[in-house]
Amino acid sequence: MGDEHSPKDSQYGGGRLIWAGPIFLTAVCCFAPAMIGHAQDLGTRANFTAQPILDPAQPANIWERGVGEGFRADAQSITLSAGASYALAILGSVQAHDLALVSLAHGHMLDHTLAVGHWYRGNFELRAELFTGAQFSPSSDWLVGLTPHLRYNFATGTRLSPFIDAGAGVTTTGIGPPDLSGTFEFNLQGGAGIRWFFKDDLALSVEGHYLHISCAGIHKPNLGLNGVMGTLGISFFF
Repeated sequence: MGDEHSPKDSQYGGGRLIWAGPIFLTAVCCFAPAMIGHAQDLGTRANFTAQPILDPAQPANIWERGVGEGFRADAQSITLSAGASYALAILGSVQAHDLALVSLAHGHMLDHTLAVGHWYRGNFELRAELFTGAQFSPSSDWLVGLTPHLRYNFATGTRLSPFIDAGAGVTTTGIGPPDLSGTFEFNLQGGAGIRWFFKDDLALSVEGHYLHISCAGIHKPNLGLNGVMGTLGISFFF
């Protein structure tokens, strides 16, 4: 009948089936590794592009957990300050020495935020201060000093950061008798202040500290210079 296949058609049809299987398996064996490798490469690219892209121009955050929550362990600062002293004729001093000073200081946080969960949580900061200025009463004389400071910055959770500070260093000065006797002197400082961060990395500061200058008995007389300094400053953190 017309619908029946001829022996010749069956022969060629069977031949096609016999060859189709090996050809298909060969193609799979040849192209499957390449397709799998391509898929893996696409996955790798997808994972790579999913990673956050860091902008090298973006400054690092100086805070550990947010503004006012404590400084990053390696945060640093540059501070420019200016002020004047209220002179005190005390502790053996004969005269009241009025001074006007400017200073440049570099600070470096020493550790992560301490005492987390307590009211006194904060960061220790090591500072190196270079100051210079002049005595304008009772006479005009110059002075230059270099003082390392240890400061503790309280973390209040606000943009206001109080601190306490103490330091001891060296001074050269033209101020002489009756209270000082030589060009080389020492200085002692201690005080407290507060910073207001009007930007995340920029702050204004107000500070009051006691200043004592003397030669520690190396020369005579050694009565010393004493005063209470008030300063205003601006600090850049990085």
